[in-house]
Amino acid sequence: MHIKRPLHLFLLLLLWLSSCKTISVFDQYAYAQATALKVDAMNLMDKATSTYTSQQAEVDAVLTRLEKVYEYELHRPKNGITVKMWELLKNPDRNLFGGFIKRWKDQSQLSAAFIGEAKVQVAQAFDMIVELESEKIKENNPQVTNFINANQ
Repeated sequence: MHIKRPLHLFLLLLLWLSSCKTISVFDQYAYAQATALKVDAMNLMDKATSTYTSQQAEVDAVLTRLEKVYEYELHRPKNGITVKMWELLKNPDRNLFGGFIKRWKDQSQLSAAFIGEAKVQVAQAFDMIVELESEKIKENNPQVTNFINANQ
């Protein structure tokens, strides 16, 4: 009888600690999709020295993958911070991936210098999402807060 009481207390403590978590647990699928999408986005951005229309099929394919990843993240519990980061990354009115694609479409071609600068920002945004997913950084990390505040 005495052995069960500490076990019950331990299990209650574990339950309580897991309920305090404000962000989803690590998800291998989400991590793999985010890292693969980063590679695809970086490769696509390199092609912006070509005309947008010549790369339209690839742009559409990457944007579709981005929407699929976003939709997956949207339906994971306790995932509001990650969802917000994906929304900022894909928003065409911001200076991240969505804004880059919009600018490319509007201007038809972009300079290599601009692409290089934009890739740094977009890569950092992807890295932050990946690091948040892998729990290398926490949702209240100043980097995450600054990312969200700077891109709203």
